[in-house]
Amino acid sequence: MKPKQDSVMLVLSSPSGAGKTTISKKIQQKYPDFKISVSHTTRKPRPNEIDGVDYHFVDEKKFKELINENQFYEYAKIFDNYYGTSRKSIKVLQEKNYNILFDIDWQGTQQLAKFKDLDLLKIFILPPDKDELKNRLAQRNQDKEEVIEQRLQHYSKDIMHWADYDYVVTNDNLENCFKQIEKIIAEKSSSPITNLFK
Repeated sequence: MKPKQDSVMLVLSSPSGAGKTTISKKIQQKYPDFKISVSHTTRKPRPNEIDGVDYHFVDEKKFKELINENQFYEYAKIFDNYYGTSRKSIKVLQEKNYNILFDIDWQGTQQLAKFKDLDLLKIFILPPDKDELKNRLAQRNQDKEEVIEQRLQHYSKDIMHWADYDYVVTNDNLENCFKQIEKIIAEKSSSPITNLFK
């Protein structure tokens, strides 16, 4: 089914650790009409992550079954784990007339963009520089040192895809970055949600 005409389908992407998940949660907390698309993943839950809220946590066998059943709009293997956006989860949000927020990487964005029934507003978030990204990854204390290095190695490849997006925003300050994204949504949306961003 097609999204409602007055809905916003916002894609936020960034190199790992640049802030897309934090900003996604801030948008959802401030604007109840936005719901984050909850991805499926084969990665193990981090402390305080809740199944069905942060991700749908499944094993690799189940994930591949969903691939074979064509259940995903997009999926990708990132850092040895699969991530994917299920068609069913998006349909449920569309039927409830929510604005949908996708917290996904550039690979997922490229796949989503192939579906013409998804009218996407795509924003790419950059860290100020690679050193600051390394500091943020270390400070969040969620990954082992080798995983941090792996994420940093992908940084140069990740930022090459900024041109696939409608807007690029630098997250040198979380509140400033958040306000820039609010402004972009307000200017680009003709929906009633626009009024929420003024």
